[in-house]
Amino acid sequence: MAEHRNGNAKPSDGKASGAASPYAINLDNFTKRLKTLYSHWKEHSSDLWGSSDALAIPTPPASDDLRYLKSSALNIWLLGYEFPETIMVFMKKQIHFLCSQKKVSLLEVVRKSAKEAVGVEVVMHVKAKNDNGTGLMDAIFRAVRANSTSHDTPVVGHIAREAPEGKLLETWTEKLKNADFQLSDITNGFSDLFAVKDSTELTNVKKAAFLTSSVMKHFVVPKLEKVIDEEKKISHSSLMDDTEKAILEPARVKVKLKAENVDICYPPIFQSGGEFDLRPSASSNDENLYYDSTSVIICAIGSRYNSYCSNVARTFLIDANAMQSKAYEVLLKAHEAAIGALKPGNKVGAAYQAALAVVEKDAPDLVSNLTKSAGTGIGLEFRESGLNLNAKNDRVLKAGMVFNVSLGFQNLQTDTNNPKTQKFSVLLADSVIVGEKGPEVVTSISSKAVKDVAYSFNEDDEEEEEEKPKVKPEANGGEAVSSKATLRSDNQEMSKEELRRQHQAELARQKNEETARRLAGGGSGAGDNRGAVKSTGDLVAYKNVNDVPPPKELMIQVDQKNEAILLPIYGSMVPFHVATVKSVSSQQDTNRTCYIRIIFNVPGTPFNPHDSNSVKFQGSIYLKEVSFRSKDPRHISEVVQLIKTLRRQVASRESERAERATLVTQEKLQVAGTRFKPIRLSDLWIRPSFGGRGRKLTGTLEAHTNGFRYSTSRPDERVDIMFGNIKHAFFQPAEKEMITLLHFHLLNHIMVGNRKTKDVQFFVEVMDVVQTLGGGKRSAYDPDEIEEEQRERDRRNKINMDFQNFVNRVNDLWGQPQFKGLDLEFDQPLRELGFHGVPHKASAFIVPTSSCLVELVETPFLVITLSEIEIVNLERVGMGQKNFDMTIVFKDFKRDVLRIDSIPSSSLDGIKEWLDATDLKYYESRLNLNWRPILKTITDDPEKFIEDGGWEFLNLEVSDSDSDNSQESDQGYEPSDVQSDTGSEDEDDDSESLVESEDDDGEDSEEDSEEEQGKTWEELEREASNADREKGDESDSEEERKRRKMKAFGKARGRGAPEKRSSGGRSTGGSLPKRHKMR
Repeated sequence: MAEHRNGNAKPSDGKASGAASPYAINLDNFTKRLKTLYSHWKEHSSDLWGSSDALAIPTPPASDDLRYLKSSALNIWLLGYEFPETIMVFMKKQIHFLCSQKKVSLLEVVRKSAKEAVGVEVVMHVKAKNDNGTGLMDAIFRAVRANSTSHDTPVVGHIAREAPEGKLLETWTEKLKNADFQLSDITNGFSDLFAVKDSTELTNVKKAAFLTSSVMKHFVVPKLEKVIDEEKKISHSSLMDDTEKAILEPARVKVKLKAENVDICYPPIFQSGGEFDLRPSASSNDENLYYDSTSVIICAIGSRYNSYCSNVARTFLIDANAMQSKAYEVLLKAHEAAIGALKPGNKVGAAYQAALAVVEKDAPDLVSNLTKSAGTGIGLEFRESGLNLNAKNDRVLKAGMVFNVSLGFQNLQTDTNNPKTQKFSVLLADSVIVGEKGPEVVTSISSKAVKDVAYSFNEDDEEEEEEKPKVKPEANGGEAVSSKATLRSDNQEMSKEELRRQHQAELARQKNEETARRLAGGGSGAGDNRGAVKSTGDLVAYKNVNDVPPPKELMIQVDQKNEAILLPIYGSMVPFHVATVKSVSSQQDTNRTCYIRIIFNVPGTPFNPHDSNSVKFQGSIYLKEVSFRSKDPRHISEVVQLIKTLRRQVASRESERAERATLVTQEKLQVAGTRFKPIRLSDLWIRPSFGGRGRKLTGTLEAHTNGFRYSTSRPDERVDIMFGNIKHAFFQPAEKEMITLLHFHLLNHIMVGNRKTKDVQFFVEVMDVVQTLGGGKRSAYDPDEIEEEQRERDRRNKINMDFQNFVNRVNDLWGQPQFKGLDLEFDQPLRELGFHGVPHKASAFIVPTSSCLVELVETPFLVITLSEIEIVNLERVGMGQKNFDMTIVFKDFKRDVLRIDSIPSSSLDGIKEWLDATDLKYYESRLNLNWRPILKTITDDPEKFIEDGGWEFLNLEVSDSDSDNSQESDQGYEPSDVQSDTGSEDEDDDSESLVESEDDDGEDSEEDSEEEQGKTWEELEREASNADREKGDESDSEEERKRRKMKAFGKARGRGAPEKRSSGGRSTGGSLPKRHKMR
C-alpha cells in the first residue's frame, strides 16, 4: 500500500529519519497488540497457526495499486505504519527485523516494550544498500533452529497466498523453500486475530463509515438529482472521478477528517442502463448515466480512514414499475434481517440464512437471483478471509467484529418497451459492527428507505393528460416529462427556492425559541472595557529633593533619565514629570525673541474626565500652563524637540503597560527537546508587524509541545501562541492572491511588539510584485515570458506544498489525546462560496469556511464565528439594485452589528444558499436599518419582543402581505399620468424609511412644484422654516429630526403593530413603509 493510498506515513521515505515525531510508534498499542498476538498464537497454535515455531512475515515494496495484504495489515495493526521491504520473524523468545538502517532507527523504540510485554528479545538486522541480505537471512535461520525445541524440523509459518515482490523478498522466499524447514500456511491465524477489533480500531471504522455515508448522502445523491433534474449527460466514469475526489477531500461534504488519513477502498462504482455487476471488483464504464422511466441506478462507494475500510451501496429507482418496487422492498427487508442476525453467539452463516428466509417467504421466484453471500468481514482488509457471510460458515460471531453486509438480486427481468430497462439488478450494502447488545449500522445516515431512493417524474403530468394531447417520446431519453425530479413521497414539485423558504421558516421558529430562552436567562452587562489608567498623582519624577540635579543655570532643562522637565520658576528649578505635559509649542516674533509655551494636563478638562486626582486632591491648585521667553531660538527648538520626544516615549510605554494590564495571563511555552525537533516553517512575515524603525526581518514559526513560537534573528522579536488560546486556525494557499498564509484567531489578546491583537498571521509572498519598465507589451509566445510564468507557478506550488506539509503535521499533533478537548484543526476557506464586499473601508474578497466567515488578505482582518451569529439581514435588496448590504446581528446584543457593504447582487442567490446550508436564519429588507435602537428596544423589553413574533418583524413577505391587506394598499398598476385618489405621496408616515432616498425626494419635490408653480426654493425654505417654528421644532437640527424618525421607525418595526394617524383625511403609516405606486 502506497503512502497516499493507506494514509500512513512510511519510514521508507528518506525524510523519515530526519523527523522522529511524525513517525513515532504508539508503544501502548504495540504492547497491547503484541500480547494479543502471542497469546492467540499460544492458544490456537495447532488449529490456526499450524503448530509453527516461528512466524515469517515479509512485506513487499510500496505500490500505487490498491491491494490488501495480510503482511501490510500486520504492519499497520502492530506498528501503526507500513514498513515496505521488511522481513519480520516472530519466535517464542525473539523477534527479528531485517530492513534498512532508517527503518531500524524507528524500530529501536520497541525493544524495551517487547521485553516487558511478552519477554522476547528484539534483534535488528541492518541491510546495507548494495547487500542482497543472504548473510542476514542465514543468521535468522540459525536463530529459528536454535529457538525450536519441539521439532527436529522447525515449522515456519508463512502467508502462502502472497507472492514475493522485489529482489529481497524473492531471495528470502527462495532461501526459505530450500532451507530445512517445514512450511505452514498461517493465513487463518491472522484472519482470526484481526477479526475482533479493539476500541481504537472501531473508532477508525466508525470515522471511515461516517465519511462514506456522508459522501453518499451529501454528494452522490444531490449530484444524481441535479444531473437527472437538468437532464445532463454524464458518464459513469466521470461520476466515479468526481466521487473519488469528494472522498479524498472530506471538507467538501463537511466532514472534519484529515485528508491525508483518508483514501478510497476501491474506485466508486456507478452502473445503469441494463449492465450490472454486483461484485466489489466491478468498475464504472464510460457509458452515460441512464435515467429514463423504469431505469435503475446502482452506486457503491468505500472509503478508508487510517487504513480501516467501510462500504455502502444504494440502488435508486426512476419511475419504478411494480416488479422493480417489489424486488427492492423484498431486498430491503432481507437486508435488515441479515443485519439483525449479527449478534454475539450466533453463527456467521445465520445472517445469510435470515435473508434467504425472507426472500423464500415474500418472493420465492427471486431466490435464484439472490447473491450467494450476504457480505464479508471488513477492517484493514476490504474482504477479510474466513468471515464470508454465506450459509456454510459455522464460525461464531463475537462483539467487536465488523461486517460489510452486502445483499442483492442480479439479472432480474421486467416487461418494458425499452431494452435498456428490461434487465436490472438491485444492491444494498452497509457497514455493521457486532456490539454486545446487538448490531450497530455505522453507515445509517445514508437512507435506504423506499421514499428516499424512489424518484418519480410523471406525477405532475397525470393531471394534464386529459387536457393536453400526448406527446410522442423521442428516442434515447427524450420523453416529455416534468423537468424536475421529486421524491416519490412528495406530492408536488418543489423548487430550490421553495425548499429554502420552508427551511428558513423552520429556522425562524427555532431561532425565536432560542432567543427567548437566552433573553429569559438574562445577559451580562456591557461593563466598562477601559483599562485602569495611571493617574497623574501616581507619577513621581524624584522621590527625594536631593535627587534633583543641581542647576547649572536658570534655563529649562530636560532630565531624560528621570523623565522630568526642570522649569526655572522664581529663581528655583521646579521639576515636572513629562507625563503631566499636555502639549508644548514655540513661537518666534519679529525681534528674534522666542517664546515656549507648555500646557499641562489639568483634572476636569473635557479630555481627562476620569482622572482620580480630582477626587484625591480636591483642594489642590493646579498649574495649567507656563510660558518662557528666550533670546536663544536654537535652545528653545532643542528643548521643544526633547520634550516632545520624551513625552512620546513615555506615552507609548504607558499605553503598552495599560494594554498589557488587561491581558489574560498565558501558560508558558514548553519548548520541544533536542530529541524531537519542532515542526518548523521558515522565511515567514508576520502581521501585525513588530514595529520599530529597523529593517523588517523574516522569521521562523515552530510548533512546540503546547504552542507556536515565531522568532526573527533579533532577540526581542518573538511571539508565543499557546494552543489553548487558539479559537480558529486557517490555512489559505495562494490561488488568485499574492500570498500564502496561516492565520490564528485567538480567544484572548496577546502583544505583538507593542500592539495588542487577537489576530496573528504568518505569510509568504508567492511572487515578486514588479513592474516592467521596458514599455511595450511582451508577446504571449515569448520564451522568456513563458519560462518566467513557469517559474512563478513552480514557486507558488512549492510554497503551498511547504505550508500544506506544515499544516498536516500540526494537525497530526493536534490529533493527540491531550489536545482533543481543544478541538483544533486548520480550516481552509472555500473559495467557490466567496463574494466581494466592503467589511471596513476597502473592497475585499470574503470567503466562508466550515465554521467562520473570513477575509484574511486585506487588513484589518475579518473573522466572524458562525456559531456567534443570531441572524443575518440582507439590506437594500430589490429589483434594479446593483449592490446590497449584509448586516450580521450577533447573539450578544451588546455587541455592535457588523455590516458588509456593496456586495454585488449577482452573489445574492449564492449567499442565500450558503446561509441556508449552514442553518443561519436570514431576512431581507429594501432599506438599511438603524440597528442600535432596534437592539436596545429588544434588550429593554425582551418579553414584548417575543410576544410580537420575535425576529419576524423583519420578514418582508409577512409585512408585505399585511400591507396588501390594509385599506391603503395599492389596487394594482396605475398609469403614470393618473394621480392617486388617496392623497399626495409626500404625506406618507414619517416611519416610511430609515434613510431618505434620493428618488423619493425627487418625486416629492416634483409634485410640490406641480402644485405650487412659481415658488422659488428660497420661498419654500422660508415656509418650511415658519412651519417648524410654529411647531416649536426650530431648535432641532435636521440630524436630530432624522434621528427621531429612525428611532420611531425602529420601535414601530420592533412592535410589529402599525401605528396610524390621521393626515388629510386618510390613514397612513404601518410597520413597514408603504410601497410607492408605479408612476
